[in-house]
Amino acid sequence: MKTTMRTHTCGELGAAAIGTRAVLCGWVHRRRDHGGLIFIDLRDRWGLTQVVFNPAVAGPVHERAGTLRAEYVLKVAGEVRRRPAGTENPKLATGEVELAADEVEVLAPSASPPFTIESDAEAGEEVRLTYRYLDLRRPDLQRVLAMRHRAMLEARNYFDARGFLEIETPVLSKSTPEGARDYLVPSRTQPGSFFALPQSPQLMKQLLMVAGVDRYAQICKCFRDEDLRADRQPEFTQIDMEMSFAGEEDVIETIEGLMARLFRAVRGVEIRLPLPRITHAEALERYGTDKPDLRLGMEIRDAGDAVRGSSFNAFEAALAAGGCAKGIAVPGGASFTRSRLDGLVALAVGQGAAGLAWFKVTAGGLESPVAKFLRPGQAERLREAFGASPGDLLLVAADRPPVARAALSALRLRLGRELGLAREGDFRFAWIVEFPLFTFNEEGGRLESEHHPFTAPREEDIPLLDTEPLRARASSYDLVLNGSEVASGSVRIHREDLQRRVFGLLRIGEEAVRERFGFFLEALRYGAPPHAGIAVGLDRLVMLMAGRDTIRDVICFPKTQKASCLMTGSPSAVAPEQLRELHIRTV
Repeated sequence: MKTTMRTHTCGELGAAAIGTRAVLCGWVHRRRDHGGLIFIDLRDRWGLTQVVFNPAVAGPVHERAGTLRAEYVLKVAGEVRRRPAGTENPKLATGEVELAADEVEVLAPSASPPFTIESDAEAGEEVRLTYRYLDLRRPDLQRVLAMRHRAMLEARNYFDARGFLEIETPVLSKSTPEGARDYLVPSRTQPGSFFALPQSPQLMKQLLMVAGVDRYAQICKCFRDEDLRADRQPEFTQIDMEMSFAGEEDVIETIEGLMARLFRAVRGVEIRLPLPRITHAEALERYGTDKPDLRLGMEIRDAGDAVRGSSFNAFEAALAAGGCAKGIAVPGGASFTRSRLDGLVALAVGQGAAGLAWFKVTAGGLESPVAKFLRPGQAERLREAFGASPGDLLLVAADRPPVARAALSALRLRLGRELGLAREGDFRFAWIVEFPLFTFNEEGGRLESEHHPFTAPREEDIPLLDTEPLRARASSYDLVLNGSEVASGSVRIHREDLQRRVFGLLRIGEEAVRERFGFFLEALRYGAPPHAGIAVGLDRLVMLMAGRDTIRDVICFPKTQKASCLMTGSPSAVAPEQLRELHIRTV
């Protein structure tokens, strides 16, 4: 890393350099005065080096060192020497040596930072995001940025070796809503008209298949104007790919190879292939969600047969109305206090459940306020239904199936965190397959696409489109990791007639189809090959790789949950003359 200003980085010097002269540049991480000696830990992206200023060796330089403060930018020079015996720092790559400085230059002073530049610095997120350039100096975030870079580099090399071309698709394009609101960009040259920032390059990459590109991959920015959560941002990055003359198996095999390569290169973890596959219906039954965290255990079991015929009104009413009684077994949960159990009940109710029954499994049977309503033999059948042992806790929700599943899924996630079942460094993948092609919007009284309207139905389910479209399954697949969706894709519709049928089922009128998708349907008339693809959410993937809780930690300059940038103050008002040029008036 030698440059005209430095000979080494702050993470480079070791025993081999002892006795040589070195020049380092970096930030003052901390300063320590020990009698006449002054020690400074000098930091750059590469690491830390201890610099010692000895008044007996360099008097004026020592005096100048006494004026240095945290985050000053320095250039220091001196002899590399071995640290005195017993003062080595095995936690540092440079821990065997120190630089005995005889020259120092302040390249830039620094105001006192609003928080210390430490990996465990205690600072509120609002302050950290306001001073994001300081936040990014912290070593842990530096490591995350390096991890993200490595993942992107490995992905590009992986696709290149397999014949994919990286092609940039437009950022200014046409508004073709895909489920979230578009970010709109007004056109100055065509008053009243707008571009849209892409929610994904979906139609463009399909057009590249029509164009004969055959294999496309791109690391691209996408934009969605939606309410934010810990794992969402208004602008995000995805690894996008599409393949011609390929189907579901081809995409799955390609992405499995990519995941194995990324985790090996970035985390040193071997991912065992092939990855497990779970149907959408099975995922809902076993985990209550189509994004299951397989680390947690506590699979949902059906307790209906075990409790049917009890005198507990909540069970009987739900089952009589065509509902269900489902639950989970919590290992060691019999030790939970009443207040903790009340908190779990409140969580289930917050998910829409009418209530939650709990049973502590003991050597003598089940302990619960509900146990007295069970008929002889039902307690044992209930325990057997869950395969529970003494010391476990049974949680049972009796309700409509979607409500019971949602409540139990939320309980799994909370208890998984509280019981330490979601261990960092344990990466559990699964493909979720055989999604429904459509869902029914009760409020709007119409069908909606489960993924997007360009997803092909499974070949054997195409006849259902005319008779029972809600039973039709999609040729789609999601990759889930530790309870988060990290990739989503599908086989695409490549025939104009089938695409028009799907638009019709979605009640998109002919005029709207022509306005939004006319260019795309026209392209399908000119020999579109069968094709399939997927998009991997890079931000979310790196977040999970790095063991972070929010994607804001893996994005260089993220937005807040209100989609604003505290550092730059955006979004912000613009000058009236700019609005006039765009033929826009705000009210």
